[in-house]
Amino acid sequence: MDWLSLTKALILGIVEGLTEFLPISSTGHLILVGDLLDFNDEKGKVFAIVIQLGAILAVCWEYRAKISEVVAGIGSSADANRFVLNLFIAFLPAAILGLLFIKTIKQYLFHPVPVALALVAGGILILWAERRKHVVDVERVEDMDWKHALKVGLVQCLALIPGTSRSGATIIGGLFFGLSRKAATEFSFFLAIPIMFAATFYDVYKHHEILHFDDIGMFLVGFIASFISALLAVRGLLRFISHHDFTVFAWYRIIFGLIVLITAYSGLVQWSAA
Repeated sequence: MDWLSLTKALILGIVEGLTEFLPISSTGHLILVGDLLDFNDEKGKVFAIVIQLGAILAVCWEYRAKISEVVAGIGSSADANRFVLNLFIAFLPAAILGLLFIKTIKQYLFHPVPVALALVAGGILILWAERRKHVVDVERVEDMDWKHALKVGLVQCLALIPGTSRSGATIIGGLFFGLSRKAATEFSFFLAIPIMFAATFYDVYKHHEILHFDDIGMFLVGFIASFISALLAVRGLLRFISHHDFTVFAWYRIIFGLIVLITAYSGLVQWSAA
């Protein structure tokens, strides 16, 4: 494995970890940065999915006490049973649509310009969401019922469009449906665990023929970088939302998306085309 590939893996791992749980789209950023690094081929797309597992394990580590409590309480605790059921209900819509349409989505939407358009559109939606009155019906993630979970699961389907942001869709969707900022953010974290584990193993299974033993070093570097940077991002986001809303992320999305669109249509950057 050459140093250039390892450097690309390190950069993309850091990008993944820092963006996975912020409402700015990790997949969108990986597509854009991968395009700039000339690492957006089929193997690059599998790499982008696999290193998300590092970010998910960071959440598992950060919430290890909660996860252990839930696992220990399955079958004996009403709260644990409800929590697991809510995750399953919220997981299903995106999992089903992903299985049906992911090939088409990757073919037509995993490119810089569609990502930029989704970044801008999502930023505008976040600005609108933050300007409307936020009525809180659910303070804690433990207080959610199956209807809240289903609604969040349905809006998570929007994140199949790269650039939308899975965390952005679920967190902002949760705010629309009466969840507190903390409950919406934490449920988004927990919901990422089953959806990203499923996506990772499915993608590796579907594309195992293009992966080789020599790729282990590259994947390991990206995985570790993703884990460490995601751990920092999760802790930072929880501190941030205790005092701020998501407006800054909305403006970041809009400005970043517009820069990509301007550079694409002016020819300043030769982004890949769909």
